[in-house]
Amino acid sequence: MKILAIETSCDDTSIAVIEARSKKGADFNILSDLVSSQIEIHKEWGGVYPTLAKREHQRNLTYVLKKALKESSLLKIKKASKVKGSKLKAINSILKREPELLKKLIPFFEKYEKPDIDLISVTIGPGLEPCLWVGINFAKALSYLFNIPVVGVNHIESHILVNLLNNKCLFPAVCLVVSGGHTQLILMKGIGKYKIIGETKDDAAGECFDKAAKILGLGYPGGPVISKNAEGNTTSEIKLPRPMIYSKDYDFSFSGLKTAVLYSWQEIKTSRRKKILKQMCYEIQEAIVDVLIKKTIKAAYDYKAKTIILGGGVSANERLRKQLKEKVRGEFQLLIPKKNLSTDNAVMAGISGFYQRSKKTPWRKLKAKANLRI
Repeated sequence: MKILAIETSCDDTSIAVIEARSKKGADFNILSDLVSSQIEIHKEWGGVYPTLAKREHQRNLTYVLKKALKESSLLKIKKASKVKGSKLKAINSILKREPELLKKLIPFFEKYEKPDIDLISVTIGPGLEPCLWVGINFAKALSYLFNIPVVGVNHIESHILVNLLNNKCLFPAVCLVVSGGHTQLILMKGIGKYKIIGETKDDAAGECFDKAAKILGLGYPGGPVISKNAEGNTTSEIKLPRPMIYSKDYDFSFSGLKTAVLYSWQEIKTSRRKKILKQMCYEIQEAIVDVLIKKTIKAAYDYKAKTIILGGGVSANERLRKQLKEKVRGEFQLLIPKKNLSTDNAVMAGISGFYQRSKKTPWRKLKAKANLRI
């Protein structure tokens, strides 16, 4: 089956087309994978500004869809025909809160044939609600006019299941999902069988990276810029805490680390800051990575896991990937996504949609669930 996947949970406008075959397990072929990033737009705000993100999704979705279908050889021009009558009225109703999207999508419907797609998969949560709604309303319009079934998928589950793109997973598995909005340890007994066993009590790891980078005057997003500045360092004269690293549970806390960064930076003379910046970045990264790995491996042993799965935007961090591989040392199957599939993307929503295909939803019932739990 061919799946059109849509991901707009935050600031990346993502559409992918994947082909899935199911025999013994699942075999996926990525026909197209496109991401329109908004990082440059949000830099001046030091984080994602929801209203701007929503506006950019409206502007970009139709263009990204057209390009994704073209790359998949599924874009076919038809004899121009107007969308009118009851169909036009329905599309106007579906997209009444997305005027910019409506303006761009109607000409698309009038120019192109229904693509050879069997299922639409769209992220419904968790995420920024205004952004989620743009993607959902877009999926509703496509589902209605092209008469293609649609399924809503969980963003966190998608970050986990993208690891099954070219791998089979041995269960039970312990999943570390770590991003700007989430830091969770999830026990996975099978696809669709999840239990959150630990999560952050305050800031997520990615959020800590962002706030630490802001303190240091390095800009947004914080993870990549701190990682880049940490390169080449193997030690630091600055020592930061590893919050909750030895607690008996599987929870996390990063707000104290952020505060420690602030106080440590304030104590350093302005004349020395440029010289010691790289050491500070190294120590921040080490503190976060140490806690993530310690907790994850503890959970894997305690729950007798056969596999450790890494997912979420922070999984692109090279130090985290390297250290996790070294610490696991073959004791567990280790599944880590390719870097381009670590940050938000529609491929993961498509794979999740394949596994949730039996849970198709009438397009009218699709709703954004900003605080959706796995």
